[in-house]
Amino acid sequence: MSFTCSLRAAFRLWAALGRFTKLICYVSVVVGATAPIAYRYTRDQSTWAPTDYGFGPGKPIGTLPILKLGYVPLAGGTAPQAAATAAGTVRQAGVNAWGGFFGPAFPWPIIPIHVALLPDGRVLSYGTDQSADDAGSSMVYDIWNPSLGTGSNAHAVLPNYSNTMIFCSAVTVLPSGNALVVGGQLVSGSNAEEGYSTNAVEIFNPKQNVLTAAGQMAYPRWYPSITTLPDGEKLVLGGLLTDSTGVPTPEVFSGYYGWRQLTGISIDPYEWYYPRAFVGPDGAVYVLQQNGIIFRLTTDGAGTLTDTGARLDADDNTLPSLMTIDAKGNPYTALMARYNQEVQSVDFSKNPPVVTRVGNLNYVRVTGQLTLLPNGQVFASGGSLNFNDLSTAVYQSEIYTPSTGTWLLGATAAIPRLYHNSALLLPDGSVLTAGGGAPGPINELNAEIYYPPYLYLQDGSGSPAPRPTIVSAPAASTPLLLNQTFLLTVGANDHIGWINLVRVGADTHDFNSEQRLIPLPFTQSGTQVTATLLASPELAPPGYYMLFVFNAAGVPAIAKIIYVW
Repeated sequence: MSFTCSLRAAFRLWAALGRFTKLICYVSVVVGATAPIAYRYTRDQSTWAPTDYGFGPGKPIGTLPILKLGYVPLAGGTAPQAAATAAGTVRQAGVNAWGGFFGPAFPWPIIPIHVALLPDGRVLSYGTDQSADDAGSSMVYDIWNPSLGTGSNAHAVLPNYSNTMIFCSAVTVLPSGNALVVGGQLVSGSNAEEGYSTNAVEIFNPKQNVLTAAGQMAYPRWYPSITTLPDGEKLVLGGLLTDSTGVPTPEVFSGYYGWRQLTGISIDPYEWYYPRAFVGPDGAVYVLQQNGIIFRLTTDGAGTLTDTGARLDADDNTLPSLMTIDAKGNPYTALMARYNQEVQSVDFSKNPPVVTRVGNLNYVRVTGQLTLLPNGQVFASGGSLNFNDLSTAVYQSEIYTPSTGTWLLGATAAIPRLYHNSALLLPDGSVLTAGGGAPGPINELNAEIYYPPYLYLQDGSGSPAPRPTIVSAPAASTPLLLNQTFLLTVGANDHIGWINLVRVGADTHDFNSEQRLIPLPFTQSGTQVTATLLASPELAPPGYYMLFVFNAAGVPAIAKIIYVW
């Protein structure tokens, strides 16, 4: 007989839940088996952690800082020489001539655990109140206008009258342009019920800046994920039901018909933590589980769930993943980071899906981020070797190039981005990196903007590269149809190299299910560019996309947000 308790299993459960302050292993008398694990919630004292508000406001977004070269990037896991310089000046810590640049940290009014790019180019964020208390997430949300820069006047912290605690919910942008928020934590009176979830649904209207209650799902869900389907409907998977059980039945939201349940499907109730799911070219949804099983899910009628037979190496689901392109430009590919720095590539255009390994990350990035860049590269940022651990935090970024399958080290951030951080591609081609905390070790009420290397001259000068200009493009109010040809006007001296669409993102808990890249064929005659939206609804479902136009040197214009129907 043996008294056993799987430390690895305990770690995974603790890491996945994040909010657990106690994880109790029961002792069982077994032979060659793992003891069952039980756990319970206690109140998060997230405001006890020290708070970092950043250095102060910087220059307006879209104004590139000049790189100062000649110093060595600092190694991840050690705090960089954070220079609290005057607003708008260039910080000299961890800059890499060809690895991009992190601008100075600046205050953010809340911890932005959830971020979503709205059709008007603003960013919706929520997660805590202004004191970094997660219980306050039922009370406020923030709207950031990047065109106004990084000062307090660029933010509008607004009241949430829905009375729903949207902490650790899920958010997506609907084809209508509104944002859909589902689930979160149960609130009873003025108190949050620890370990229990809500089935509440909210709609955020960007035109009115108002978040309002919008009905209910059949099941309460805390930590669910949302996948956009080819017809624009939203598939909701997973989420915690009570303090120990996940929701096995998916639900689908339609703007026309409301909610329906996929009663023909029962998913492993232990796979409830922001399930990773991606639409394949056949219109089915491929669910990549933490335990390594890859399922094919269909949503017609009651739904079906089939084991594809393909297998991932099982790993921690607090490691980042995303949908991207592979070395051949196949857009139906997912990257899944592993705890041993390995990265698995899943091609779900094949039947069954094909799992291969690409180049290793330079760092383990538990709760780190993978952000799809508009040139097809992937930006890795934040995270740590051990869950939510400041001593093993990774400050240095890296960039993945699909054509080579390798990760190259990039610029170094000043701020650790641990549990509850977020990252989001912006229309100017930069990446918002923000938040972390609730619980600590540090409550990061701040953000940094990462400027990728394609925004700079590649001659070692560190100077911003001249950008092409989109003079005119279809307005977001005019829907583009699939396979439709449309016109763009660019600057007089702009020679266009390629055009890519990137869907507006919605990120939380190291997963942005909306990320996808669609290359567009085009011809150019002088300043007029004729492009074709050559894509299927499986690749480009209805909604809003950033239209990135690159010149021959690989430098993007500031994107226009367009609407695809």
